[in-house]
Amino acid sequence: MKKLLGYSALACVLSLLFAVLLSVVAMASPARTGNSAYIRVNQVGYVGGATKRAYLMATAAETGATFAVKNSSGATVYSASAGASVGSWGTFGSVYTLDFDSVSTAGTYTISVASPIAATSPAFKIDTASNLYGTPLANSLFYYETSRDGPNYIPNALRTAPGHLNDQSANVYFTPSFTRNDSAGPLTATGAVTDGSGGWWDAGDYLKFVETHSYTVAMMLVGVRDFPGQMGPGSSASNFTAEAQFGLDWLQKMWVDSSKTLYYQVGVASGGHNYVGDHDIWRLPQADDNYQGCVSPYQYICHRPVFQNTAGGAGAPISPNIAGRLAADFALCYKVFAASNAAYANQCLLSAEHIFDLANTAPTGNLLTAGPFDFYPETEWRDDLELGATELYFALQGATGLPPGLPHTDPMYYLPLAATWPMPTSRARTMQPTL
Repeated sequence: MKKLLGYSALACVLSLLFAVLLSVVAMASPARTGNSAYIRVNQVGYVGGATKRAYLMATAAETGATFAVKNSSGATVYSASAGASVGSWGTFGSVYTLDFDSVSTAGTYTISVASPIAATSPAFKIDTASNLYGTPLANSLFYYETSRDGPNYIPNALRTAPGHLNDQSANVYFTPSFTRNDSAGPLTATGAVTDGSGGWWDAGDYLKFVETHSYTVAMMLVGVRDFPGQMGPGSSASNFTAEAQFGLDWLQKMWVDSSKTLYYQVGVASGGHNYVGDHDIWRLPQADDNYQGCVSPYQYICHRPVFQNTAGGAGAPISPNIAGRLAADFALCYKVFAASNAAYANQCLLSAEHIFDLANTAPTGNLLTAGPFDFYPETEWRDDLELGATELYFALQGATGLPPGLPHTDPMYYLPLAATWPMPTSRARTMQPTL
């Protein structure tokens, strides 16, 4: 897709990584008629020299509609016909593209459509990338720093103590069965004990999922690598390098490379079988380590279960969605940290290749995501393997001093594999950055 709401590649990384913080689209007020129309714009703003796109969404056809871009004084600076309908969305039977690439002067603007169904967008800015993204990036970094779990928390007005220190010595369990309302059945221990501390909480609760965490870490590391002035060492306000490493540290605990064992989740959400789960009570994270004396039914609040790969323990196949993203995370880790921390980077690269080699490329049934599956019902996995193979190719390209025992040292081993798993067209259109 040529455009993604007018984002540059940096904005694409930003929007994908920080959806929990930023609403990247906004709606206008509905027209006062039987039908309604809305104009969605990039609320963060558009970079002056980049492509710019908004969307007109209407409950009825807007055939022949034209739109006007107006500055803060109300003067029209650009007008054109709306693009052809690109389909429907929910109750909106027609969605049209509104492209205004040539508007590049810094300022505040609105977009309006007069007929057939009138609509006006919220105000938005056109400016430089640094002016537009500086504050959202800094706010996003603060969000992740505040959401740190474990002993290495960052004190601030929202965090006064570490949480879930008991995760440092957590019992491992098989995945329980879940009822239709997502309550978990009895938990059965595998007998293993592992360190599940660290990482970030999930949105709105204290669970930790490899499935979501792995995507976030990939976006952070891409930002650090590709935009060092905005997300890496060149930024004084939004350097994600340390935060990305914090995320990687937790992933290296959930993937035990020495035994090639994957753990995919810390905590159980909705309790059952005479125990309380994470979603069942409200409290601060630091309360969990001794909640109600840790006696039943609060035993899994204090001592949170870590769930093992549903395919098995050591050397078991890995669901391809998780395998692809974890491989990408650790390949990016090698690329970002090879110069500053060679031992750390080498372990990342070994993990990346071991994980990718264990990817189950013929999955059946539900992919491994979260327990229960409907928390994050991911169904597509080919793009994840494509991402993993691509980042492994980049990691090996021109690399020297590779770690001993690395299964594959030739970058060309991974390039054909990346081409083997092309991203489905529909998803590619929503994810491809503007170049």
